[in-house]
Parts: sequence; C-alpha cells; structure tokens
Amino acid sequence: MNWICFKPLATWMIALFHPFFISVIDINHNEKEAIVEISVRTFTDDIEKMIAKEFNVKLDLAQASQKAKADALINQYIQKKIALSSNGTKLQLDYIGFEIQSESTWSYFEVKNVKQLKQLQVFCELLFGINPQQINIIHVKSAGQRKSFELTSPKNTTQFIF
Repeated sequence: MNWICFKPLATWMIALFHPFFISVIDINHNEKEAIVEISVRTFTDDIEKMIAKEFNVKLDLAQASQKAKADALINQYIQKKIALSSNGTKLQLDYIGFEIQSESTWSYFEVKNVKQLKQLQVFCELLFGINPQQINIIHVKSAGQRKSFELTSPKNTTQFIF
C-alpha cells in the first residue's frame, strides 16, 4: 500500500532531476483544402534558449509586448531548422502564429496548394544544440494513414511514403 503512495512521488522526482528534451512536429495533409498543416510543439524555455543562442537576443514568449518580435524570431528559427520537400520540390512553410499552453509553445505553419502527398522528406534540427539527448518526434498524416518517426542528433532527416 505504501508503494502506491510513493510511486507518483518517485516519478515526479525522476522527471524533476531528469528533464525531457522532446519536441513534437505534427504534419497533417488536409486533402479537402489542399493544405499541409504543421504544428510544432516545444517546451517554452527550450525555444527561448535556442532563439537566444541563435540570434543573440533575450525573448520572453509570455510577454504580450514582445509578441511581434516573438512571431518574427520563432518563424525565422523554425524555418531554419525544419524543411519539408515532396517529390524533390521544397515546400514553402507559411507562418501562422504561436500560442503558449502550460509549459509548451505551439507554433503553426501551413503549405498551400498540395493536392496529393505521396512522399514527404523531412529535415529537422529543431532544438539540436540545447541538449545532446534532444528528440524530435515527427507524426505525418496523409491519405488516411498516420506514420511517425523519431529523430535524435546527429540524424536530421527522414522520409515518409504513403
């Protein structure tokens, strides 16, 4: 009985002393609208650290007064660290915006005029450089199928075929 009470506390303590270094990239092909929707989830403090490191600027994503600056820097950083191509053609990611949910920051992008997505090449170095244990989990949904892949440094590319 005592173990049941202790287990959640032990799990919390392990998480506290061994933080996670994970981002999640969701890529969804909306066939009806011919749009590829991209959502990038990072821990807010991690993306703030990488933006500071990359652009030598201090940024607090929670500050409303820094919203325009944050939009520009998040867009610039993610465009530099994530690239998508289909059938040899680089896809142009259009930045939509970001929002903070709890400790996470969600950044949103889209690619217009994609009628079919049979093959997708993904380059991703998101947050590589913060911690050598950084993991980028990529989920792609197209033609009713969902596929996933995990990238850890130094591996920075993968391909999905539908």
